[in-house]
Amino acid sequence: MLNYTLDTSDLERDVAVLDLVAEGDELDALVSAHTDWTEPTPAAGWTIAHQIAHLASADANVLIAIRTPDAFDDVLKQVEAAGSRHADLDAAAGAAKPRSVLLEQWRAGRTEVAAALRDAPRDRGFPWYGSQVTATLMAPLRLMEVWAHGQDVFDALGVSRRPTDRLRHVASLGVIGRALSFHAAGLPVPAEPFRVELTGPDGRTWAWGPENATQRVRGSALDFCLRVTQRRSRADTDLTAVGADAQTWLDNARVFL
Repeated sequence: MLNYTLDTSDLERDVAVLDLVAEGDELDALVSAHTDWTEPTPAAGWTIAHQIAHLASADANVLIAIRTPDAFDDVLKQVEAAGSRHADLDAAAGAAKPRSVLLEQWRAGRTEVAAALRDAPRDRGFPWYGSQVTATLMAPLRLMEVWAHGQDVFDALGVSRRPTDRLRHVASLGVIGRALSFHAAGLPVPAEPFRVELTGPDGRTWAWGPENATQRVRGSALDFCLRVTQRRSRADTDLTAVGADAQTWLDNARVFL
């Protein structure tokens, strides 16, 4: 689990929640119009139904964490008991439900999550996997997951997806969670600052880090988001890096374990 904080205002948190809703609605429009949810997606062994079941399950766990945080221990115990197979088993159980039931479950859950994140004090912590998070952090985290699993569905159906400014939430998580990429690869986290310059969907530049940093990453925001969510290999993106540590980051980039 990522272990970092986002310093945002209530307004920015609310914007992230609105963007989360929009991300879910976009994917909903795609999958609700497609009757065959048994289509395989790029995730090995996962159909469209598995992808939606995973999102629905995660939303249910978010609600447990916010509403009854003590009960989240039971969620963690289930994950520990299943080990590395947990996500696959959980998604398979949800995918076995009738399409209409799963769709309504996902719709209801994401509506409740949006309301819970909007109503929760933005700085109040609640448990998540391996850490405490806040509504300020959970909103973009949920958006990132909806976008990433949604990409699997778009890819499976061969449907072109128009990038939006909502990608900035995903890109921000990728930038400030850079240490995770090094930890996951068993490498020391560089102390040197990085500069990241990404071209947003409207052509504007999104930038993080000092302008004089020697470790630099450039490219499209879309490709950066595809890379940090492990949806594309580095070779399949337009991303460029200057500096050995920046090269290593792109080689191992990720935003979740």
